[in-house]
Amino acid sequence: MGLGITVEDLVKIYRIATIDVQALRGLNMTVKDGELISVIGPSGSGKTTLLNIMGGLSSATAGTVKVGDTEVTSLRENELVEYRRKTAGYIFQTLNLMPTLTAAENIELPMMALKVPRSERGERVKDLLDIVGLTHRAGHKPGELSGGEQQRIAIASALANDPPVILADEPTGELDSVNSKLVVDYLLKVNEEMGKTIVMVTHDPVVARVGSRILKIEDGLIRAALEPTQISAEERAVTFIDQIRMRMVDLQGELESLDERLKDGLLGGDEYFEEKQKLVQTVNVYKDELHRLGVVT
Repeated sequence: MGLGITVEDLVKIYRIATIDVQALRGLNMTVKDGELISVIGPSGSGKTTLLNIMGGLSSATAGTVKVGDTEVTSLRENELVEYRRKTAGYIFQTLNLMPTLTAAENIELPMMALKVPRSERGERVKDLLDIVGLTHRAGHKPGELSGGEQQRIAIASALANDPPVILADEPTGELDSVNSKLVVDYLLKVNEEMGKTIVMVTHDPVVARVGSRILKIEDGLIRAALEPTQISAEERAVTFIDQIRMRMVDLQGELESLDERLKDGLLGGDEYFEEKQKLVQTVNVYKDELHRLGVVT
């Protein structure tokens, strides 16, 4: 079964160059035990930052996040590792699959971290492959799978240690409409049949409508709680400079998450430096563009 989530007065401040950017500004929200909610909002509004703090991947500047009886924002580093392994399964937008491992091995990996016996791991992998409809792809590596299949393996991997909470960051962001529907259908199945609490960040209004509630974030605060029938595909218009600044906030959160994953042994050194170099290069491109537009950073 799932766990309820309570977020109170959550603040997160990033420092970008010489500027402090407040990604979350005292955000409050609750998620019921076993509920599937969608979180929407423009780029840079704080969606991924919120999810990363819920998942124990990023620290809060102030405020609290409580998952069940656990106050995540008060956990020490070794406790956060245990929390991430047992309580919160995370589905990353960029797919957190190891390219050198097969689909089955990627699902097994989180169980190995918890030292689950080999026989139990094997049975669990078979069950999870069946749940996401990919038993026939068990021996294929991520590069041999379609985007939709990779994301379904990522869902199975997030479920490996049977966590009560699943956090999904843009799980359909890189997929076409057909594969998006498949992935969303499996998330609904996980929610309805397994009772998992799911918090899903998405830009897609069609995907957002599967949630029992839709929370809209703007400028680091929940601005509205909508019913699925109320959501509009219209997004608030923002200037090009605003979009760049918002994207830079997102990138700062990704860099912080990358550092945490390295500390926890979820990334190898080569993979870490390759990903970090790409992110830093992107940040620098945005900085150069702001300078070109006459904005001081």
